[in-house]
Amino acid sequence: MRKGGCEMGCTLLIIDDEPYLPHQLARFLRKHGYEVETAVDGESGLKLVQKEMIDLVLLDLRLPRMSGLEVLEELRKLEPELPVVMLTAHGDVQTAVRAMKLGAADYLLKGFDLDELLLVVQRTLEMSALWRELRQLRRERNDNYHFSHIIGRSEQMKAIFELVERVARSETASVLIMGESGTGKEVVARAIHEQSSRAGGPFHPLNCAAIPPHLLESELFGYEQYAFTDAKKQKKGLLELAEGGTLFLDEIGEMSLDMQAKLLRVLETHSFFRLGGNKEVRMHVRVLAATNRNLEQAVKEGTFRADLYFRLAVLKIVLPPLRERPEDILLFASYFIEDFNKMLGRNVRRIAPDVQRMLRAYSWPGNIRELKNVIERAMILSNSDELSAEHFPQEMMGSSATDKPQDMEMRDPWEAWLDEHPSSPVSLEDINERVEQHLIRWALETAHHNRTRAAELLGLSKVDRLRYLMRKYSIESRASD
Repeated sequence: MRKGGCEMGCTLLIIDDEPYLPHQLARFLRKHGYEVETAVDGESGLKLVQKEMIDLVLLDLRLPRMSGLEVLEELRKLEPELPVVMLTAHGDVQTAVRAMKLGAADYLLKGFDLDELLLVVQRTLEMSALWRELRQLRRERNDNYHFSHIIGRSEQMKAIFELVERVARSETASVLIMGESGTGKEVVARAIHEQSSRAGGPFHPLNCAAIPPHLLESELFGYEQYAFTDAKKQKKGLLELAEGGTLFLDEIGEMSLDMQAKLLRVLETHSFFRLGGNKEVRMHVRVLAATNRNLEQAVKEGTFRADLYFRLAVLKIVLPPLRERPEDILLFASYFIEDFNKMLGRNVRRIAPDVQRMLRAYSWPGNIRELKNVIERAMILSNSDELSAEHFPQEMMGSSATDKPQDMEMRDPWEAWLDEHPSSPVSLEDINERVEQHLIRWALETAHHNRTRAAELLGLSKVDRLRYLMRKYSIESRASD
């Protein structure tokens, strides 16, 4: 059993039969605030998982009696969401990859340094907490709102969840949903429908901007046979097809003034005539409308009827843009990864830390729709279980420049040092160290944190030399060798 959303204070379990390594790892991890349990074989490790509250397991592949893979399979049955990091020797890499397919979160090649271990533990716990929160939110949406596609933990979204629930109970009131393109207006409209007593009836969306003005009337009202040249037989419009349910009019601000007048009459009389018909059709349909325009300004400019605006805006729901709720960005990204894993037959489990920073820093002009497209693109380009910077558009990576360390700015490092120490004497040793740090960070970023490749870029013959320099300058990096 696991505690939710922990970082420091989590309980880790090390299952390894080596005489010294588990105790060395345990001492190191305890110094960094973790509680640590150890087990020398799979059976005792599984008993601890059943008895204690374990948040992450470090599992050796080679164990007596039960192999690491067998232990992993049992852990998946006991605690499906418990993250497991495999510890493996160089000759067992293929088995470790197989373990990832069975549900392991990551693996470490033995011989790793302790800083590398710490980074993997932190990263795995963070992603595990994110997945758990997402699943919990989806369960809550299913239980309380009957619609799992509205997610968010920001205060704005919590207020919208409550408002959607109240609006759904108010059967007769019209609702105007406002927000930028891509903020999820149709998703909210569907949630209102599915929470209401009309949930058993149809839900029909219509994008007013996508239908030519001369065709919009027939789409809404339908027509009688021979109403015009091509009317070979009677056709029911969406107002009739949505009987007993909900009609969602998206981009209502694009509707012509003439159609606005006709829609207003429908809303006031709850009836309409088919084109070419003389028989009034009564209707019991709830109309929800949405717009990305400022309708109050459109009323002032004379492009939208004031009486229709006030009739539609009995209740208003304003959706905030994604850039105003950055705490929801990674939650949405995880949601889309989970969906695309099913659609594409993939097993992406992580978002690289530098990409997480980029996602939070980006302004998202296309909002949730843009984020969904970006995640889909990244998953198509990626052939691993992690989404890294190379899978995302370069213009997006550039947008998070303010989130990067100053050492990574595109200027000479000695100039930055001089700017910071304008009155100090020039020290060749200080400048050399500054340049060295800058180059190490540059190599790590360029190699996407693959230390072997970074060492090659720096002309170092051994990765150990790079690791020494990283420790010397306290440079942290997402480990990848």
